[in-house]
Amino acid sequence: MIYLARIMIYHKNMKISIEEIPGAREEEIVIRCHAIDEGIYQIINRIKTPEDTVIGFLGNQIHRISPRDVFYFEAVDNKVFIYTKNEVYESKQKLYEIEEMYGSRFFLRTSKSMIMNIKKIKYVSPAFNGRFEACFINDEKQIISRQYVGALKSKLML
Repeated sequence: MIYLARIMIYHKNMKISIEEIPGAREEEIVIRCHAIDEGIYQIINRIKTPEDTVIGFLGNQIHRISPRDVFYFEAVDNKVFIYTKNEVYESKQKLYEIEEMYGSRFFLRTSKSMIMNIKKIKYVSPAFNGRFEACFINDEKQIISRQYVGALKSKLML
């Protein structure tokens, strides 16, 4: 086998191997694991899901959601929910994973348990104790923790 480059990365109890191959060879991803568990399914979903799609579960249905349609993500009782105009979906991803995928776009962490879509915010106003309140275009309101107000002002160029 001819490799253009070979990289080995160790993460937690896992070895990750990346091999750069000539353009004539077919690309492939091989996962070797002791058991197919929730972590493996999350890896597969991240590989299969383009960044312009969020996967949400509603009952036993799996929905593809455009990030543009998401108002905010919220973590409650170790579950993450996706709030859109008309529905609330459950996500299998952790909040930090969502922040890694979408944080550089128009999403912003606004508390330990929430990431908001700043494109869906109609206005923000000061609230108590240095916090702000965001009003979304559907008139729903959410609080922005004071430690995230600076990042919000920066992202909104205030």
